[in-house]
Amino acid sequence: MPDDLYDRDFYAWANRQAALLRAGDLSAADIDHIAEEIESMGRSEKRELVNRLAILLLHMLKWQFQPGLRGNSWRLGIKEQRYRLADHLADNPSLKARLPNAIADAYRLALVEAEREAGLPEETFPESCLWPVEKLLEQGFLPD
Repeated sequence: MPDDLYDRDFYAWANRQAALLRAGDLSAADIDHIAEEIESMGRSEKRELVNRLAILLLHMLKWQFQPGLRGNSWRLGIKEQRYRLADHLADNPSLKARLPNAIADAYRLALVEAEREAGLPEETFPESCLWPVEKLLEQGFLPD
């Protein structure tokens, strides 16, 4: 059943829907919007994966292509993103199957940011990710 509360006050709508579901009152629940919100949550988890990978790849590209500027900040940035990715994948194990596409999406974003931050021409960087997923997620691995 449509619920205009969804458009007027999302917080109130969400609490109402939770109460209806807990009570087992599915006939009063706004099933279409509930399904839409659940799908949206899944997309958010995928976006989080791509964003974390993009930050990791950015630091790795800078590490690889600006060896004279390597420092603790980049090393720790790489380490932090690996921890965050490991936690995110542990919370959402089905995202592991999406890693190849997520890496490709993240790499495009990382290239733009690496070009901006490093001030190096686009041609400096390879068109596709240099590192296999195992290396990207391996604690302690730093590119040469």
